[in-house]
Amino acid sequence: MNLRTIMIFPEFNNIALIDGIRKQYDPLAGLVRPHITLVFPFESQMSNEDLKGILENRLSEVKPFEIQLRGISKCADTFGNYLFLNVVQGVEEICAIHQQLYDNEFKEFNLGLPYVPHMTVGRLEDAYALEQAYIQASEMVREAVFTAIVNKVSVEMIGDHEESIIVVEKKLRESVDFER
Repeated sequence: MNLRTIMIFPEFNNIALIDGIRKQYDPLAGLVRPHITLVFPFESQMSNEDLKGILENRLSEVKPFEIQLRGISKCADTFGNYLFLNVVQGVEEICAIHQQLYDNEFKEFNLGLPYVPHMTVGRLEDAYALEQAYIQASEMVREAVFTAIVNKVSVEMIGDHEESIIVVEKKLRESVDFER
């Protein structure tokens, strides 16, 4: 049984800047595209069809929304030393999706940690390396703003070599305009 995760894969016009930072600081850069995690890696007997049904049900009323990422932050905790690209717009929508999933079918996987939407752009071996990477990456994105429309949510299976394999994609509901 493989680990799976539920994510948003934003498509930014200036994604090359994020890719460059990740190539330098994130060991998973070549294995998974830049993403925002909604449900952290979990192991479950749920089939991909089950997951598709859950997303269809839980996200049926969620419309596409705009996100904006800007600035770097750092986080050192029991899971590691991380560099994050901060979500500054779309936070409420992302948190609502995260909460909707963890309050229901994914409750057993909720570690009860505070959730702050972000994009991981680095994982460093120690606090010193994290501080150096934070200074460099902050300078690299100092003027940058990353904007995208979120119009789908994906389920990723983490392969045997930590590669990302997309197994389900759920398009968000487009609003319908009726002409009379």
